Amino acid sequence: MDDVGTGNESPPWHIQFYTKTNGKQPVIAFLEAQPLSMQAKIFRTIELLQRNGNRLPEPYSKKITKNIFELRIKVSTDISRVFYFFTIGSQIVLTNGFVNKTPKTPPREIEKAERYRKDFLIRQ
Repeated sequence: MDDVGTGNESPPWHIQFYTKTNGKQPVIAFLEAQPLSMQAKIFRTIELLQRNGNRLPEPYSKKITKNIFELRIKVSTDISRVFYFFTIGSQIVLTNGFVNKTPKTPPREIEKAERYRKDFLIRQ
């Protein structure tokens, strides 16, 4: 991971956690439910995203839909994903996360990220 984001870089992107109207933040709830080793790796990957933004390559990040991307985190045999999207002004909004148990990303998780993005944009 150390080879990503080194050298002359533009200022870091701003990371924001999507917040529901009830004040809950799905990504924070997901993170808190993970083992400490996974939490640490997720935070390191979020830092890479903050430094690299839309230049963060695979295997750390992958485009899922037109507007939704995922952070790809693996600790031993455990695999987690955190969805995010970009907004104007170098902002990255993290929406939701899940533990990936199959080779394919569950459509309901993608739909949730899309709903959160739409809600975020309406309320901004």
